[in-house]
Amino acid sequence: MDAFKVLFVDDEMDFLETLMKRMKKRGVDVEGVGSGEEALKMLEDKQVDVVVLDVKMPGMDGIETLQEIKKRYPLVEVIMLTGHANVEVAIQGMELGAFDYLMKPMAIDELSFKLKDAYKKKSLHEQKIRKKEGVL
Repeated sequence: MDAFKVLFVDDEMDFLETLMKRMKKRGVDVEGVGSGEEALKMLEDKQVDVVVLDVKMPGMDGIETLQEIKKRYPLVEVIMLTGHANVEVAIQGMELGAFDYLMKPMAIDELSFKLKDAYKKKSLHEQKIRKKEGVL
């Protein structure tokens, strides 16, 4: 599988740093930011394939951030993270276009599989778009 870029968004800095270290050890190209606003700023400057987004953050929460990401970058896949056993919010996120959700704490293997699946979905969408553009 091609290398793909992942952006982690979580206001819990210790969790964010640990998650990034663990994913880097698995060869994943990762960046991390502590807020929805920072995530949107980074997406303006860098190409990202998958965003892993915490639901509950101060300021712009995960749902608001998801809505902005999907409006500005519809092909970027988003995986919602919730540490508050709030399945309703995660389901709302999926209704708004999130690829999937995970409950904190999650197994790194499970996160890794979901990242790969999300990237595959994004790649398939991009291939369809290129195919249509080539035909037209």
